[in-house]
Amino acid sequence: MTPEPALTYVYAVAAATPELDGLLPGLRGVAGAEVALLAPEGTAPGAPAFVVSRVAGPDWGEEALRSRFEELTWLERTARAHHHVIQELLGRTTVLPLRMATLYQDDERALGALREQYDAFAEGLALLAHHSEYGVKVYIRPDAGPPDPGGTPAAGEEEPVSPGKAYLRARKAQHRAHEDRGRQAGRAAERIAATAGRYATHVVRHPAQTGPLAGGDTGENVLNDAYLVPDGEADAFRAAVRHAADGLPGVRVELTGPWAPYSFAVPQPRRGTPS
Repeated sequence: MTPEPALTYVYAVAAATPELDGLLPGLRGVAGAEVALLAPEGTAPGAPAFVVSRVAGPDWGEEALRSRFEELTWLERTARAHHHVIQELLGRTTVLPLRMATLYQDDERALGALREQYDAFAEGLALLAHHSEYGVKVYIRPDAGPPDPGGTPAAGEEEPVSPGKAYLRARKAQHRAHEDRGRQAGRAAERIAATAGRYATHVVRHPAQTGPLAGGDTGENVLNDAYLVPDGEADAFRAAVRHAADGLPGVRVELTGPWAPYSFAVPQPRRGTPS
């Protein structure tokens, strides 16, 4: 019986270290596949290597993936398995995560890609060594509620105003309040940028989140950045970001991490320049 052709699934580029020898034999990745290190013969310790699994061609070929990516259950399960491998690696070596479902026809094709991009991968690992990613989001707090259509008199008025005029007045008040919260959000963003300049080495500016990704009733997301922070500066960075909204009641700052450095898995601009 002819065995099914296998594809090479690549999770990440990792610095080859002896610490991986005790981790990889018991690690399982996508579809429960074994995880291994793939590197050219004679690779020196600390040099770039691929972390891979061998997966069944019929299940992971281009045509199969087109339909699989429509299955939310499969997507979630595969993303979790991919992320699990990367998280396990982080405790043992420097990791440059790759996109889920990075596939090659076989190990030789994967090794060819590794050799071709060797310098870029080595540069990426040097950038990420002893650093972690942190997410920082700024939200404009939601309005307290809809405008009151009642006819409460304004200062100096003796009689209640009409419902229409009261509604317009309340709408204007809401608009002014939103503008004020927007200015506060701008000040919070300026403080965060100053913090990044002191502690982070790189920043990636992601688009602000909208819809369900924005957090529902938590407010309007106006800043969605990722920072690469040296491990030795992490405590100071976290403390500074947490104080970015001090005295600004109209905004909320959310800090998450440390994370695997997914936002920095491509060549980055110089220090302090958002991409």
